[in-house]
Amino acid sequence: MLQVKCPHLLLFVITLFTVSCYSTEHAAERGGQGNENAATSKLETSDFNLNSTNMTHFAYGIAANVVAVLLYGSNFVPVKRIETGDGMFFQWINCAAIWMVSMVGDLMLQSPKFYPFAMLGGVIWATGNITVVPIVKAIGLGLGFLIWGSSSLLMGWASSRFGWFGIAAQDVSKPILNYCGAGLCLLSGLIFFFVKTDVELHPNSESIPLLIDRRTNSGSYGPSSSEFWIDVIRPKTRRFIGCLLAFVSGLMYGSSFAPILYIKSHSLCHDSRFHGASIYDLDYVHAQCSGIFIASTVYFAIYCAAMNNRPRVYSRVILPGLLSGLMWALATYCWFLANNYLSAVVTYPIVTAGYGLVAALWGSLVFKEIRGLANCFIFVLASCAVLTGSLLTAISKL
Repeated sequence: MLQVKCPHLLLFVITLFTVSCYSTEHAAERGGQGNENAATSKLETSDFNLNSTNMTHFAYGIAANVVAVLLYGSNFVPVKRIETGDGMFFQWINCAAIWMVSMVGDLMLQSPKFYPFAMLGGVIWATGNITVVPIVKAIGLGLGFLIWGSSSLLMGWASSRFGWFGIAAQDVSKPILNYCGAGLCLLSGLIFFFVKTDVELHPNSESIPLLIDRRTNSGSYGPSSSEFWIDVIRPKTRRFIGCLLAFVSGLMYGSSFAPILYIKSHSLCHDSRFHGASIYDLDYVHAQCSGIFIASTVYFAIYCAAMNNRPRVYSRVILPGLLSGLMWALATYCWFLANNYLSAVVTYPIVTAGYGLVAALWGSLVFKEIRGLANCFIFVLASCAVLTGSLLTAISKL
């Protein structure tokens, strides 16, 4: 029961954050309409209130970032020990759960205007999500998260900081600290690449798919019935392919939020079709999640057709897949909320480096993917780089 109640509690906390954000913004707008001939003491009081509001926003943003980091870094833990086959059925269940959570969030936000262009980000994300299972099987949970987190950091941070894809460039008060923080977070991902992992390809769980009929001549299931291409290639080749897929997947994850940022950047342009669009990030979560679910459904339908309507469907992956999607959706709400308080150029390095560290801790401490003194030393070194880089990036906004 604890696993069921905890996500609902987090969703309730997110709702409180949303109400607080709206009330704080409205209070700031009312506070800014003062009399120009006000006394000096009132101006000093207004400056004090402004500083207090900034610190409150900073605290809310950091709190939302922490929750996002923990949930993102843990959302694949429920299926780590469960056979997922080629991962296509898992990713469809995962995306269905994401979409259901977004529907609840959309109702709580009183159904803001739906922009179909924001669905493009969901399609990009779902395309990268197809490779998650092969990545985890090839190089492990921790290393996979860290590599795609690093490439995602590079794409997401650079597009926000320098204004790629038609997005308005975001400034920070201490750009040198921001560059140093992002650089350290990226460096940590490169250091993590040298950590050797011990991955268990065939966990002790249900290994016979539910909806596929592959029997030997004797009428029983053969030992390779649960294997697919990543299981049968050589370890060195498997590691190289896993790292390459993680890098490409991270680039897709990093660019998946670009359509939302584009809409927000053009909301004040009178000649743009997005004129008057909301600048509140949470208003676009449902649209993006709808794109995720539609794209994953199309990919799963194509997969079923390619398999002659005999897909690999593993029954034990259903509930863990739903829980994984629930955790991801709640983490996204927290991250989008943090963007309103700290801006994407600050939150992106923190979240992408942070959830990689959390996943690495799961992989090393719980699943024993990282062993040996040298590996542990490299892991600690990269962890210090992550923490330092995240701290520098956070304070660059102050």
